[in-house]
Amino acid sequence: MVTAMKESKGDKIFLGSVYIYLCIALIVVLYPLVYILSASISSPQQVNSGAMWLFPKEITWAGYQLVFENPKIWNGYLNTIVYTGIGTLLNLAVTLPAAYALSRSDLVGRQLFLGFILFTMFFTGGLVPTYLVVRNLGLINTMGALILPVAASVWNIIVARTFFQTTIPKELQEAAYMDGCTNLKLFVRIILPLSAPIIAVMALFYGVSHWNSYFPALIYLNDESKYPLQMVLRQILVLQEMTAETTGAGISGDAARAMNSKAETASLIKYGVIVVSTLPIVVLYPFLQRYFVQGVMIGSVKG
Repeated sequence: MVTAMKESKGDKIFLGSVYIYLCIALIVVLYPLVYILSASISSPQQVNSGAMWLFPKEITWAGYQLVFENPKIWNGYLNTIVYTGIGTLLNLAVTLPAAYALSRSDLVGRQLFLGFILFTMFFTGGLVPTYLVVRNLGLINTMGALILPVAASVWNIIVARTFFQTTIPKELQEAAYMDGCTNLKLFVRIILPLSAPIIAVMALFYGVSHWNSYFPALIYLNDESKYPLQMVLRQILVLQEMTAETTGAGISGDAARAMNSKAETASLIKYGVIVVSTLPIVVLYPFLQRYFVQGVMIGSVKG
């Protein structure tokens, strides 16, 4: 019979400290989420005055009603889905073959190619040269301006390369060659089906990056009908801040009341859009969590 070891006083103090630390970390992580959810269904007067600091007060669904009735938000939502879907597929189409090629020891000039790729990880052209390249390619105000410049991430290529090196045995490749399999068939029919964890991780990394991206749209897009959801959300936040500053600048009477009403409406939409915009990622993550943990551990620790 196995008897449990008796914990010493020092062990109990350490374990208690760990639980206290975890509780504090949990509160720090959960509070912003609970606050955003509560603010999205609370009266804007209660939120702006600070009376609502955790749980909802004077519950109202007007914010979500305004979100669902706003055509700009739905258009931004659709644009973001398109940018994220197409961008993630392009990222995977570039990252996975590049990572697999760099993982092959028989690739001629592998170290040279790897050196060039790593160089771009530490030294970039900067915003102005990148903008000039995008403009000269005729990509301004197009979908390509948001997708092509970020078609691959050096860090993700290195992680995927390490996964292929540590997970796919060379004997499997040699057996495929003996059966008459070409490099393309080997990659498509054997390597990719065995690489579900790293594919899920790369899709999650790239997808979240595209979903949360707004700065490229701010730089390259001029047509509001092509704005992603994050740009629409940014406009709402900027509108609220400008309205708040204008209201506090000495305006009185009907104009001040109109400004306050506009600020409250912007506040309602702001929290509602934040919830709606993050909901797809929150819903998708539990299905990819198993692959996420497995792929990151294999791809980054063993190498």
